[in-house]
Amino acid sequence: MADHVVSLTKRLRQEIPSCLATGVVDMATGMLLTYETTDTHPAEVLDLLAGATLDLFQGRTVTMIEDVFKERRGISSAEHYFQEILVNSTNLTHLFIRNTMNEDVVVVVVCPKSVNIGMLFAAARRVVKELRAF
Repeated sequence: MADHVVSLTKRLRQEIPSCLATGVVDMATGMLLTYETTDTHPAEVLDLLAGATLDLFQGRTVTMIEDVFKERRGISSAEHYFQEILVNSTNLTHLFIRNTMNEDVVVVVVCPKSVNIGMLFAAARRVVKELRAF
């Protein structure tokens, strides 16, 4: 799996226009499995990325919302509703995509805010789909 995750981050960096950084987060362990970036970042920031990703997708309030919708719709599945999240900060766009084959794996892509969001989604989805078997 390790080689596959590294290959995924490299492909994302190569194929997404203006990509500044990519990473893969394991939601089960709360760890950043790998990352590739054009810049250096303090270790504290990289450590916090995994926790922030976990909060975005499976934080207490998020899971409460999912549980309410499941209850109202009569769904007993453990599947998560939130599959993709786009976050714009002052200068950057952050895309988080949950792996459809393994919900515990989330891919993170960071680009300048000027990125074409449609191209970002299309390229990221394509790469994740092609390399999703992990």
